[in-house]
Amino acid sequence: MARIFTSVRLLVAGLVLLAVAGFLYLVPSNQYIFLPDRAQPLAPYVQVKGERPDPDGDGGGIYYVAVEVKKASLLEKLFHGLHEGSTLVPASAVRAPGESDAQHRRAELQAMAQSQEIAAAVALRALGYKVDVSSPGTVIAAVSSDGPAAGKLRPRDIIVRVDGKRSLSPTDLRRLIRVHRPGEMVTLTIRRGRRLEQIRVKTAPDPRDAQRPLIGVFTDCALQRPAKIKLPVPVHIDLGQVGGPSAGLAFALDVVEELGRDIDRGHKVAASGELCVDGSVVAVGGLKQKTIGAKRAGVDVFLVPAGENTAVARRYAGGMRVIPVNSFRQALRALATLRKKE
Repeated sequence: MARIFTSVRLLVAGLVLLAVAGFLYLVPSNQYIFLPDRAQPLAPYVQVKGERPDPDGDGGGIYYVAVEVKKASLLEKLFHGLHEGSTLVPASAVRAPGESDAQHRRAELQAMAQSQEIAAAVALRALGYKVDVSSPGTVIAAVSSDGPAAGKLRPRDIIVRVDGKRSLSPTDLRRLIRVHRPGEMVTLTIRRGRRLEQIRVKTAPDPRDAQRPLIGVFTDCALQRPAKIKLPVPVHIDLGQVGGPSAGLAFALDVVEELGRDIDRGHKVAASGELCVDGSVVAVGGLKQKTIGAKRAGVDVFLVPAGENTAVARRYAGGMRVIPVNSFRQALRALATLRKKE
């Protein structure tokens, strides 16, 4: 009788624990969880006018990697090791202050749409096509407190012209500043709100290269939003409800592949990185989960932004090769060195 009573108690205790666990799994916490999502080939989702089929069916391809981001349940918050490769993050790491989940979702989808357009422009330019891009100018992300522009320029100022010449991108700004010698004055036409102003700044030598002039401002790819891009070749990319700008590098690589360039050379190539209009590649989030997702898909080569993103990817890559890149053209050169996979 005692045995039966003990068994019943254990059964009841087990059911109670199961019910509590189920409750904790259903109730959302105030944090988010990042989970790996298996990398997927891009070819089915990218359509380019004039695209050509893979002539040798080499089994390679360009892959994109995403991260599953969701509200963590109370159970996942308490035991965040429940999922392999997961990372628990505060809401502030996902949403801006005052931003609702719905607003964040819309912003992510908008960023995805723009990344697709930018990727198509960068890819077609690399192939020699003329792509018309209109831009309001170079947006300033930050101003060095001890640099020449301190007290003259502000974050979010837009540099429209340098010495009367248009500055459409950070690349243009650097090129036009470097026409000068350190110590020379440069005339900047800036847009601040609705007003245009002219500001003169004396260039200073770069601490790393005394022959190179600088004005002490920083730019950020995420702020450089082109007003309009006119593509010479129609490109359509549709990943459904996947959001965010971090697949830009993968999109551009696949556009080149679709137009008949064998850049994967028979390898499964995954890529992650936000792409700027000038072709530069900047850091993205979720590299731990993306690396695990690429590895699970049997990817051979993973292209990621140079710097901290590369360090994280190599930490979780196992035997998968990780290649750091700073620009789209550097990514193309890196892939060109791969030995053809039979």
